[in-house]
Amino acid sequence: MHPSALLLIMVAAIAAPACATTAVTTPAARFWEENLPGTPMPPTIAELVQKGTDHSPLKQPSSSPQVYQPDACLGYSYRITCSPSAAVAATGVFFRQENVALGSVMTVHFPPVDLPAILPRADAEKAPFANVSDVLATFSIASGSTRESNVRTTIRACQAPPLAGERKTCATSLEGGVRAAARMLGTSVARLSVAASALTPREGLPRQEYEVVAVAPLGGGRHVTCHDDPFPYAVYRCHMEKEASTEAYVLTLRGLQYGSGAPVVVDMVTVCHLDTSNWSSAHPAFETLNLRPGGAPVCHFMPYADLLFTEKAANA
Repeated sequence: MHPSALLLIMVAAIAAPACATTAVTTPAARFWEENLPGTPMPPTIAELVQKGTDHSPLKQPSSSPQVYQPDACLGYSYRITCSPSAAVAATGVFFRQENVALGSVMTVHFPPVDLPAILPRADAEKAPFANVSDVLATFSIASGSTRESNVRTTIRACQAPPLAGERKTCATSLEGGVRAAARMLGTSVARLSVAASALTPREGLPRQEYEVVAVAPLGGGRHVTCHDDPFPYAVYRCHMEKEASTEAYVLTLRGLQYGSGAPVVVDMVTVCHLDTSNWSSAHPAFETLNLRPGGAPVCHFMPYADLLFTEKAANA
């Protein structure tokens, strides 16, 4: 099967299909249909798009703390201290490239998540972002709270300079993220292929050992990854590293602890970074994997609702 065809199958197979039909009424969904023909919007994204239309955090600020996701350790924030190494290690989000192989066994755990809504573009253009004080005031975020810390970390990560050979941007709307990915790849929006992770947002992935039962490459060495960082509304950190410095796959994992029920089986989009020479030596991936900057490649899963863009093959 051609890698581009597999990307489209992956998009269609992600959980929460009921939201995909309701989101066609939103401007973001219309943009997607008009500009990405033949590429269905991932239902995970459609759910958050509809959430932003029906329950905009601009109108209904939330006081609930966000559940930890490892996104703060991904993307171009390699120079920034993210969550404690113990919390990162517990997820199994980072692993060595030799685990990208049939029969490999890894311990993985992703907690349930409640991600912020993707704002309609018109709202996103009005919402405060770069100024911390404005964000805290607009969304009624208490000083000294975990939510304030998340806001400051996300803004700092977005303002950090790119690594050598890297292109990066932060997008506060879905349309902005899609267009940014196309610019980084030097192609038209219509030429994008899209993949996303396949965890269900409410159930996560139970902690246990998982065996890799299928490996499917996602083609090429040019990938734009967009990571959803903690913020009152969806903010995607999108970046592309230098040519041929990443490899991407879909790994099918099957749980090995299933008792009398069916085993947990999930498809996970995976990115391997072949050059880590610019990463901070304090990055938790190195401690977790007993590696060093510039050493063996570091691979990671893409958490729920993160996106990976590539360019469609010429004959797709």
